[in-house]
Amino acid sequence: MTKVAASILSADFAHLHRDCDRLLRAGVDLLHIDVMDGHFVPNISYGAPVLRCLHDALPDAGYDVHLMISDPARYAADFAKAGADLITFHLEAVPDSVSQTIAAIRAVGCQVGLSFRPGTPVEAVFPYLDEVDLVLVMSVEPGFGGQKFLPATPQRIAVLRAECARRGSNALIEVDGGINGETGPRCVQAGADWLVAGNSLFHAEDPAAVLRLLHGQA
Repeated sequence: MTKVAASILSADFAHLHRDCDRLLRAGVDLLHIDVMDGHFVPNISYGAPVLRCLHDALPDAGYDVHLMISDPARYAADFAKAGADLITFHLEAVPDSVSQTIAAIRAVGCQVGLSFRPGTPVEAVFPYLDEVDLVLVMSVEPGFGGQKFLPATPQRIAVLRAECARRGSNALIEVDGGINGETGPRCVQAGADWLVAGNSLFHAEDPAAVLRLLHGQA
């Protein structure tokens, strides 16, 4: 079954624990932590202390950390200590040291994800499919929540899925940006394993109903 990660960027931070607990009870599989530095992307979000507090409050949740920052290897240990299970970084942030960054994240005990912007060719991640646990396909331009889903995304997922099959790679495919009850199933049909959803879950009156669609149960 498809896994669904709730992006806390869409939560009410005055009630972060309450909002995340509500979604976990509704059936969310993971909490997705979007970290932005105001440099790699034109926005600033939060750092490892927020993850640490949330992990302390909800220790049984899975934590999927998405680093939209310029120097991911430098901060990998901080996020690992704070409770990250998987740390994803951007190919474009460290184009000349992708393999070294993968090794740095593994060295701190986390699984590794690799992401890329919508304008980056899918083929750019092919050389690393045997080194990572997950590839995160951005279906919006990284940096802000609440953006509209880019219609070329399913085809990009399908190309990536075909290459994983050709290589015998076990890398999971995650999709982030504009995911809801309509776009999520299209991504799964194209080959996605994990979906990241923010507004469509945190702002839903009945998040369990949205999750049934995203999990393929409705």
